[in-house]
Amino acid sequence: EGFSSTFTGERRPKGDRIFEALGATDELSSAIGLAGEFGREKGHSFVGQLHKVQCMLQDVGSNLATPLSSAREAHLRRTCFSEKPVLELEQWIDSYTEQLPPLTAFILPSGGKSSAALHFSRAVCRRAERCVVPLVQAGEADPNVAKYLNRLSDYLFVLARYAAMREGQEEKIYVKPE
Repeated sequence: EGFSSTFTGERRPKGDRIFEALGATDELSSAIGLAGEFGREKGHSFVGQLHKVQCMLQDVGSNLATPLSSAREAHLRRTCFSEKPVLELEQWIDSYTEQLPPLTAFILPSGGKSSAALHFSRAVCRRAERCVVPLVQAGEADPNVAKYLNRLSDYLFVLARYAAMREGQEEKIYVKPE
């Protein structure tokens, strides 16, 4: 009938922004799964990190499916989202950034299949973040969820550059059309 239930048992229309955020997060996990498969084919060591990110996105979804306005303490204990995964992403970003040449131009999504799939994942991540921010602002989701998605998009960008470099693939640079 066009309704679905949150983890708290609350019935909401399928078009509710909670379900929009859940769908975007699920799509992000799928995009990361595809990027991980391309990375696995190339023997990249970061594939384990991508799997861990997919697991964290399940926790993101649990938090989103538990609107704070209708959550009981038992719900909150099961679906809380800490700052620890955000800090881990920041460590990964720093580690890969140290290995990359400095950015001197705008990079277009490119650099081989692994890199391009990571760039695509980054774009999906930004959309998921745009869906989550209004939920955080409305007090329905933990602010650490939005922080995680924000840092995740940066991680995916740096990882895309790293994958291109490791594979010896050229990153296409933006050139203003004449």
